Amino acid sequence: MTELKFEELLEAGCHFGHLKRKWNPKMAPYIFKEHNGIHVIDLQKTIVKADEAANALKQIAKSGKKILFVATKKQAKDVVSEMVKTVDMPFVTERWPGGMLTNFETIRKAIKKMNNLDQMMKDKVFNSISKRERLQVQRERAKLDKNLGSIADLTRLPSALFVIDIQKEHIAVAEARRLNIPTFALVDTNCNPELIDYPIPANDDASKSIAAILKHMVEAIQEGLNERMMDKESVKDEKDANEESAAEAPAKTTRPRRNRTPKADTESPKAEASEQPAEKKDEE
Repeated sequence: MTELKFEELLEAGCHFGHLKRKWNPKMAPYIFKEHNGIHVIDLQKTIVKADEAANALKQIAKSGKKILFVATKKQAKDVVSEMVKTVDMPFVTERWPGGMLTNFETIRKAIKKMNNLDQMMKDKVFNSISKRERLQVQRERAKLDKNLGSIADLTRLPSALFVIDIQKEHIAVAEARRLNIPTFALVDTNCNPELIDYPIPANDDASKSIAAILKHMVEAIQEGLNERMMDKESVKDEKDANEESAAEAPAKTTRPRRNRTPKADTESPKAEASEQPAEKKDEE
């Protein structure tokens, strides 16, 4: 995981906030100054918060859990879809389906329907139906893929939510808070950072700014996945070594025990005691 540099964030425009009249007072700790009526974000605090979020995401990825990325705004959707695909994490870049987290079973039914349509389209019978019916099935499949394509492999609720622009994605944030799912987000000067568990103060309107922060997060996730793979391999190697040592160890031979009948001990005290009364009778 490469270290975030101040110059890199400055060049990407991460320090540009909103107009002063649009600010949220709770963002005051992260604002450096005001310039020409625009708030300037303190990039030193951005770096600290970004590292904190990256370390948390790394641990989540290392444990084998999923992180759902949400970015439906025009400036972010392409950046998120390209970067998040590299770490095989689910993402939503179209419309956020209301109740996706709080009503997850319904979403799973829609995903199951999409998989059934895939099976139908692969079947030979699909070519024998009318052209109109085929077009209807294809359109329905395309619509489901557009809304649910990236979360088709999400079999359970995600362990964390990463959001770009919590103002626009307020429904997703509210659902995650209701289910106590940890939230990570870029927070601009018009946002309330107290709604997010791991806020990263930065410009959430410029694609370059989003890409600079997201790159750091994706690298942390990839590092966590690599460590998880290395741990699995080390456990496997240790198991194989134990099996080999057990196989090479000589097997213990157990000799069969012989059934020996104990010999009568004629010189035992009991024998002597039994002979004494007989001697006395002879003397009489």
